[in-house]
Amino acid sequence: MSSSDFRQIAVRKDSGKAERLFRAAVSAFCSLTRPSRREIGQLEDLTLPLFNDVSVKSRRYVAAALSECEYAPAALVRRLCEEPVDIAAPLLIRSRAVSDIDLIALIGRHGLPHARAIARRKGLNPTIADLIRALERPTLVRAPDPDANAAGADKIAPASADTASGEPAREQTLGIAAENARRRLRSMMRTGDEKTATAEPFKGADTYMKLRETALTGNAAFFQTALADALDIDFETARSLTANQNYASLLVALRSLDLSEDRAFLVTVAVYPSQFPHPQAIRTFLDRYRLLHREAAQDKMRSWRAEILSRVVRGAAPANSDTRTASNSDDAAASSGLRASSRK
Repeated sequence: MSSSDFRQIAVRKDSGKAERLFRAAVSAFCSLTRPSRREIGQLEDLTLPLFNDVSVKSRRYVAAALSECEYAPAALVRRLCEEPVDIAAPLLIRSRAVSDIDLIALIGRHGLPHARAIARRKGLNPTIADLIRALERPTLVRAPDPDANAAGADKIAPASADTASGEPAREQTLGIAAENARRRLRSMMRTGDEKTATAEPFKGADTYMKLRETALTGNAAFFQTALADALDIDFETARSLTANQNYASLLVALRSLDLSEDRAFLVTVAVYPSQFPHPQAIRTFLDRYRLLHREAAQDKMRSWRAEILSRVVRGAAPANSDTRTASNSDDAAASSGLRASSRK
């Protein structure tokens, strides 16, 4: 009998049979020393359609069993990791089938409960540990403002006399820690991209990597330049998209590029770190991003480009000297045409 026959028997009879079949299939699989790809696929084909029909108790049992399994089926493990933490915890703590990229996405979707379980993993990537500490105590992770640092460089020494002892040193340590976190995150995400490049090619990978790298530098101008190139807009407009107090405009820009939600989140949190002080803020971002249709975002991008073109036609100051020269010559030609027409 095929796995579909087993599923039909389980569903047709009663939920108890689905429960027993679900547990028995996983138990039998875990007893295999080195399962083949075919056996892994068969287990996924059998258990995933039954998933919604089994109880929380059975899901918890299967999660615990698979957490100790060296060759656990990835699709079933990922499905279990999306469950509440009281079910997913064994997999979040021990499973080798969950990659670092998966862990970041899970933290983004489920927040602090999943993050606390992930923090108990042995050999946890230091960057993910930093992310979890940022969720636990968001005030400890602050992105340094380069302009503010430059403007206030001469004021640090006088100010330190009025503040508590060791406060400037603490601020400097926080800045170094933030930079180290960015460097490790760049390294980790680069490795993850190399591993998944052949399995799931992403047509906008070059664009995403440029946005990610420039966002993680902490230099706003670098990121704004990359954003202008990606969206085919001028630098001033790109700067205005990230100059707001919230990330609403940047959200539209990233959605128009069709970035996946975890990639869009990584870019956004690098540009707006203070906007994500707690898990609910991350959840809100993901909800807003999922509800934003790509067509609507692209329509908005077209309207921004139309505004840029309108400014150029009206002779408004553009972002760079080349555009300025072109717009001036266009204005001159346009005005001479108007004078000629008026004489007629």
